[in-house]
Amino acid sequence: MDTLAWNRFQFAFTITYHYLFPQLTMGLALLIVVFKTIAFRRNDSHYHDVARFWARIFGINFAIGVVTGIPMEFQFGTNWARFSDYSGGVIGLTLAMEGMFAFFAESAFLGLFLFGEKKLSPKMHLFSAFMVFAGSWLSGYFIIVTNAFMQHPVGYAIGTDGRLHLANFWAYLLNPWSIWQYLHNMCAAVVTGSFVVTAVGAYWTLMGLHKESARICLKVGVIAALASCVIQLFPTGDMHGKMMARYQKPALAAMEGKFESGTHAELAIIGQPNVPARRLENPIYVPWVLSFLAYGDFGAEVQGLNDIPKDQWPDNIELLYYAYHIMVGLGTMFLGVTGLATLLLITKRLERSRWMLWILMCAFPFPYIATTAGWMVAELGRQPWLIYGLMRTSHGTSPTVPAGNVAFTSLGFMGLYAVMGVLFLYLVGRELSRGPQPPQSGHDAVADAEA
Repeated sequence: MDTLAWNRFQFAFTITYHYLFPQLTMGLALLIVVFKTIAFRRNDSHYHDVARFWARIFGINFAIGVVTGIPMEFQFGTNWARFSDYSGGVIGLTLAMEGMFAFFAESAFLGLFLFGEKKLSPKMHLFSAFMVFAGSWLSGYFIIVTNAFMQHPVGYAIGTDGRLHLANFWAYLLNPWSIWQYLHNMCAAVVTGSFVVTAVGAYWTLMGLHKESARICLKVGVIAALASCVIQLFPTGDMHGKMMARYQKPALAAMEGKFESGTHAELAIIGQPNVPARRLENPIYVPWVLSFLAYGDFGAEVQGLNDIPKDQWPDNIELLYYAYHIMVGLGTMFLGVTGLATLLLITKRLERSRWMLWILMCAFPFPYIATTAGWMVAELGRQPWLIYGLMRTSHGTSPTVPAGNVAFTSLGFMGLYAVMGVLFLYLVGRELSRGPQPPQSGHDAVADAEA
């Protein structure tokens, strides 16, 4: 591979691995607030215990996420120096705001929540949970704004030095692309968090452990999973798709394997893109649906790749196509599973339906796969642009960093992250074996963590 390919591989690997952790923290942050709010209103010790348990999981996940996220910040300078030099006057703002405001708020209040329960009043402890949630979701927004600028740049000006400068702060911060991308992303995080909570509740139920806590995890997790899956589809997924249809027509055509332009465009449920022959093989179509989904009109024309200059095509159409269909297929399956689980919950049969409990327990890895596929769609669809319409990916690398250096450090990251993954699984496994526990003093909590 050449230097560009190694740079892209390294960033793709580090960011894909890293995002396994923030999506769970952002999803759990909301659910912990739900648990604490119910506990506060009902003065229910079981809800307090569940919130405390998931806060410990949150803390472990947060710590690993911080460690795995640090190398990405350095890669902007080491691997993508020309990109940073060109766009740093714009994207540096939100990256700095994420670290200075959201991250520090989340970190500080997480410490209060984990170690201050016996020192704080119930209201203040609930407030600390809310601030952890606010900090984590605000952090997500600043990162999404940065990425949205790369997808759909707004609020910028090109200075006399040839670099990008921030011309309109509010246009940049409230980029319409970022609004829908953020809502879609956060719904996905809640899907991940709720599936993990539900899986643990199902496991405890099947094993006959922590029965009341298991019941709470199942109830809250299943309801949150269904609600987030529905919102993930509509309106967030629908509107994000319409943004792509409007501003990234090559990406839409590649995602759907559509080569010929036309009105009343059909939606491909399945098929295999044959790029050299410029056709979709063995397709199963739903007539007219793509036109409606993309533009809200069954008769709207959808542009195919044949009418787009080839140098504007995404550079890996096959991977983009399959990633998109994996994401959509899993999202559809999530709706079916959570809908059926909710029906069993309402009819009070969920805890007795061992087959569904096994499904819920084994389903938690699939939201991680779906979110990874979703980010692949976003990033592969933007190619060949690093900043859409302004800078090509091939023009953003560091010219003095050879491929061998990037390959060597990539191997180092892979080894380090493997160790971090084993440590994460050990720590989470230890917490699962302990289960929900009564509150500890700050001294006891620290001593227990050191043990």
